[in-house]
Parts: sequence; C-alpha cells; structure tokens
Amino acid sequence: MTTTARLLQLLSLLQTRREWPGSLLAARLDVSERTVRRDVERLRDLGYRIAGRVGPAGGYRLEAGSDLPPLLFDADQALAVALALQTVRGGTPMDEAARRALGTIRQVLPAPLRHRLDAVEVTTVSVPGDGPAPDVSLDAVATVAAAIRARETLRFDYSPRGADGETLDTARPPRRAEPHHLVAAGGRWYVLAWDVDRVDWRVFALERLRLRTHNGARFAPRPVPGGDAAAFVSGRFRGSEGGEWPCRGTVLLRLPARDVLPFAGDGIVVAIGDEACTLEAGSWSWVALAASFARYDAPMEVIGPAELSAACATLAERFADAADRAADGTSALR
Repeated sequence: MTTTARLLQLLSLLQTRREWPGSLLAARLDVSERTVRRDVERLRDLGYRIAGRVGPAGGYRLEAGSDLPPLLFDADQALAVALALQTVRGGTPMDEAARRALGTIRQVLPAPLRHRLDAVEVTTVSVPGDGPAPDVSLDAVATVAAAIRARETLRFDYSPRGADGETLDTARPPRRAEPHHLVAAGGRWYVLAWDVDRVDWRVFALERLRLRTHNGARFAPRPVPGGDAAAFVSGRFRGSEGGEWPCRGTVLLRLPARDVLPFAGDGIVVAIGDEACTLEAGSWSWVALAASFARYDAPMEVIGPAELSAACATLAERFADAADRAADGTSALR
C-alpha cells in the first residue's frame, strides 16, 4: 500500500469513531505503531486536527478545526450527499449555496462516480398549495440553531404575513421565545419555541423573524408536549394538539381507487370493486372536510360520522345560496 493510500485509509478510520487506540489503528492498517504516529503527523501537516493521548488508555481523535480540510467520503456517502443537495428547497440563498456545494463535490468525484451521479436527474416540484419557498438566509438558520444549542432566549420582531420587514417598529419591545427545535417542511423553515410573553408553545416562520442583536437569558429546556417535536408541529399545522386532524370521516366515492390515490394525500383509499372506493381523510373542520371530498367531482355517500353528514348539508345550503345569488344578479357585498 502506498503512503497516500494509507493516509486516506487512516483518515477514513478516524472519521468513523470518536477515538482509536494506536495499536488498533496499526493492526487495521497492517503497519507499526511508529508508522501510525508518522502518518498522523502527515495528516496534521495537511490541516487535520488530530488529538493524541499517550499511555495504555491513549489514542487518536479527529477534532473539528477552524478551517474545513478536505473531506473523505466513500462512494455511497458521496452519492447520497450529492443527491440530497439536488433536492434542497429552502429559499434562494440556500438553493444557491446547495448548487455551489454540488458543483464542488461533482468536480472532485472520480469519473465512474461522477457518471453515476450525472445519470440520476432529480427534479423537485412544489406540492399544490405550497407556493414558492421564501428567502431564508443561512445565517438566520445558523443563528437560531446556535441559540437552541446554547439554550438562549431569542429576542426578535415578528412581521405580519406579506409585510416588509424594513417597516417594523423597532422601538417596540421585542418578542421573547425559548427556541427548542428547527423544523423544515415544504421548503419552509419554522422554529418551535416557548413564547415567554404569551406563556404557550408557538411555531414561528423563520423568514418572518427579525432577530435582535443580542440573545436573552439562558433557559432550562421544557419537554415538548407529546415528546415529539415533529408530531407537535404537524398537529399545529392541522389545527390539533395530538398530531391528528381534529375532524376525520369516510365517504364512498363512485370512482376507481386508481383515480383517487394520486390526490388523496394522507387519506386512506380502499378499492370497492373496479369502479368505486372508500376514502378516509381528515381536515381542520367538518365543512372543510366535506368540501375536500366534493372536489373529486363524483357521486358519493357518507359512511360517517354524523358530523360529516351535517357538514355536507351545510355546504349544500351555501352552494345553493351562491347559485341563487348568481342567477338573480345579487351580491351580499353590495
């Protein structure tokens, strides 16, 4: 084995665990411990910070440095990172950084691996209703993440939806929140935090936060309700605390299951023969749930519960009233 190949193998080993005894490294590389010491010094000269301890309990540990030295990925790791970068959807600055990182990785990949990557073309699309991803700076993500790690209270202004952040009244006292988790969903970034002033959990959209210069006091982290941050945030998006839709019902649709499945989202579709199926789904209100079933433009029967039947009747009345007004040329806005 050449010295270069041995150095790369040594670096690969150091990246896989917290600390390696020198004797174990020597055995894995099939060299003497003296050679291991010399190779460690060569890696240090290349910019890698490798800590060493002497004695029977001693060993070598790869530490983080002030600069980013060359990284060593195996083939699967390099391909996974490159593919992940192609799917980044986190606002314009993050998209641009991901594209530059992908270009850097692709440039140094061996030809066979580069050809494998080029053969996989990934196209990301927005889910209907998502809208364009807002601009989120990498600095904002890093700042909030650092506050979470340090358990420091965030001080910030929170702009209304669609408002220009430059018009905020900075003379007003800042809002204060104890950040617990960063959450990414649909190309957007959110902060799950305990709102100190409102004494409740809140989910803040990161692009609407205007962070004040200094963080507030340190805090003791609180347990997230239910113990699962992802489930809690998902529940807030759905209008419930438990992660499930507050309203859930089932209908029989006179459509083949294959025509319903592409649009069912997190609903459950069960085929009933070739020309019908049942669809169990949820929403934030019974009327909204009834309207979501109506969008399939097919005859349907309500299987349950009774609240869904009542919501269908309410929706029918509203549609009938809208049709009557359109026919009469009248408007409730006049």
